[in-house]
Amino acid sequence: MNPTRRDALATALAVAANSGGSYLQPARGEERKLTLATFETDVTIPLGHPCMGGGIAPAKEVLDPLLAHGFVLLGAGKPVVFVTLDWCEVRNGAYEMFREVIAKAVGTEPVRVMLCAVHQHDAPVADLEAQQLLERYKAKGAICDLAFLEKAVGRVAGAAKACLKEAKPVTHLGTGEAKVEKVASNRRYLDADGKVRYDRMSATRDPKIRDADEGTVDPLLKTISFWNGDTPLCALSAYATHPMSYYGRGGVTADFVGIARRKRQGETKGAFQMYASGCSGNVTAGKYNDGSTDNRGALAARIHAAMAAVWRATKKAPVKGASFRSVPLVLEPRSSEGFSEEALLKKLKDDPKPFGQCLAALGLSWKRRCDSGKPIDLPVLDFGGAAVTLLPAESYVEYQLAAQEARPNGFVLVAGYGECGPGYIPIERAWKENDGNLADWCWVNPGSEKRMREAISKALEL
Repeated sequence: MNPTRRDALATALAVAANSGGSYLQPARGEERKLTLATFETDVTIPLGHPCMGGGIAPAKEVLDPLLAHGFVLLGAGKPVVFVTLDWCEVRNGAYEMFREVIAKAVGTEPVRVMLCAVHQHDAPVADLEAQQLLERYKAKGAICDLAFLEKAVGRVAGAAKACLKEAKPVTHLGTGEAKVEKVASNRRYLDADGKVRYDRMSATRDPKIRDADEGTVDPLLKTISFWNGDTPLCALSAYATHPMSYYGRGGVTADFVGIARRKRQGETKGAFQMYASGCSGNVTAGKYNDGSTDNRGALAARIHAAMAAVWRATKKAPVKGASFRSVPLVLEPRSSEGFSEEALLKKLKDDPKPFGQCLAALGLSWKRRCDSGKPIDLPVLDFGGAAVTLLPAESYVEYQLAAQEARPNGFVLVAGYGECGPGYIPIERAWKENDGNLADWCWVNPGSEKRMREAISKALEL
């Protein structure tokens, strides 16, 4: 561990240590009795902080707060923590810092901390090593404020620790799903001439592009809920789409999914509401969104309607226990022209655009992580027929569908944007069709699809 990361960990641990609560190992006869505690804390960036890794305007105002939501499940071996952050991405050393500090706070192992970003763009990207590289070479670009990162990590870990004293029994598990109307569409579509295109973005102003078919999406919002008898404790919902209506103007926001989550929380005060973005590297709201400000509320209403419908359709069943496992996933760093160590370092030093420097630093951070031999963890929290899994980075939606197909008779809730170091993780067809989104924010080689599908199948096999 380098000295800077060691100091950052020490600071974050100190912040977490000041929070109350403690974890007590259950008595031998109580090990299979599940209990659950929930937590929330503010992780809003300060004004002036970079958004989307320096790729858009920095924070000028806070339209609504960025929050961390989480639950801690006790009784399935060591505690399992699931955390969602209203951040764009958490990568490499920053991801490890979050998991290590939270794990220490609640008495578990880092691998059992399932951390994901919701991926709003008017929000931060956190990458410890990439920011250190920018500072070392006195680059103009900036990705994140490391002092703020340390405090945010400590705050989330402290909230996780403090909630443990409020843990309540989990007797039943609820599952449900509902179709989301007019939100998700694939970036890939066929134009009027039958040509494959990949330029349907979150806000798409060209009506001809919006009129094209939705393409491959997962139309269902899924919710898994935890109950103590007839009392709901927590509901985790997930849906696969980029969660932006409009962005890049400096207005920090949890966007339309944050609005929907907040409204549901007001309607179900006893049930803690969480939201995770599914695998949506190639899925946006572009077919149904022209980028007008009014559409933020309209998209929020559609997500909210699905969340409410799921709740009405939820089926409860007694839960006997839970298990946790994780499969290592190794993805090759990108080796095509412009992505070698030398090329990235030159770009970091010489690129005239600050964001070009940031992209180079992000690429170097991921490449050096790969060179160290550290795999990505692909975790599953398994309740038998139902399971929650977390896939890395901007995985394409086909991987979410593959995870569900791995248990055709079960219920699999898939969250995306776990370890975000790889950037886009496309399917092979996207490479063959020259998906333009892979020009920069993708740091893996072709061949990743086979590795992803094998790891997903292994993680979810019964």
